[in-house]
Amino acid sequence: MNTFQLSCFLAVAESLNFARAAEKLNITQPAVTHQIHSLEAELNVKLFRRTTRSVSLTQEGRTFLPDAQNILAISNRAKKRFEEPSDHEIQVFSIGCHNYMPLFLLPDILRKMRETHPNLHPRLLTVPFQHLYRLLEDEDVDVILGFADPRRSHGTYRELAKVPIVCVCSPDSPLAQRSSVNVSDFQDQRLILIDPEKSPGQVSSFQAMLTAGHPMSDFYFCESFEAAGILVEAGFGVSVLPQLFIPPNSSMIQIPLENTKPMSLGLYYKTLQQNEPLKHFIRLMKENLENLQQWQDMKFNNKKGK
Repeated sequence: MNTFQLSCFLAVAESLNFARAAEKLNITQPAVTHQIHSLEAELNVKLFRRTTRSVSLTQEGRTFLPDAQNILAISNRAKKRFEEPSDHEIQVFSIGCHNYMPLFLLPDILRKMRETHPNLHPRLLTVPFQHLYRLLEDEDVDVILGFADPRRSHGTYRELAKVPIVCVCSPDSPLAQRSSVNVSDFQDQRLILIDPEKSPGQVSSFQAMLTAGHPMSDFYFCESFEAAGILVEAGFGVSVLPQLFIPPNSSMIQIPLENTKPMSLGLYYKTLQQNEPLKHFIRLMKENLENLQQWQDMKFNNKKGK
């Protein structure tokens, strides 16, 4: 089994057409057919079901597909480690984020990185929390921007900031004038909640406390923090959000939550060795978050003083 055979297999599996696979690989169709036959002989299985009108994967072919993808990906990563980059070669830098991570943090940082690394080619991957850390384990990213998870043992974690969880409401909400709130203060409020599968653990845990004893008619469920913020600003109810997820120009009122610990936001990575863009990224993220937190604290204190 070799990588050329795997490339042919994946090309046919993707297009389910030998001619299109050959065109994609820039080789002849008989060459593709020969490589597939050789691979099937080596594995002693049929990978494709072929008729005069169609091509489809067999059960064995479907089983082998993820293995072929992983083997080829590992091979490509191994080759890249020993390639000498030229002055004109792009420098791929992959960042993994949760779907609802405040991506507004990144433009200024990437702009500054481009000044130092002109060949930088940023690659942003946004996936749900439950899948985020698998990217690092599979070495599909250089760094993950996310919340600390004590269950994760892969890689190094570097904290960037402590992010408070706050209650958010519209200016005309009964809670808007409160200096702080606790769980009991939510009893008479319409709650705007984020799907627990798509939010950090601390937020999900606090939401679970709020929902106890409430009928389902008291809830609005959202797929994202952004969607929750829109409903809050429109006056549909109140929610709890990591302070960092609140847009800078939002009209939402932020109210501290009693008896809650801030969340640790930081970066997960495998190694800093021979990765100058990552070192630069960590330094810029730290500076950017410190400045943003100072601005948010000042804005928050000004609102409290009014």
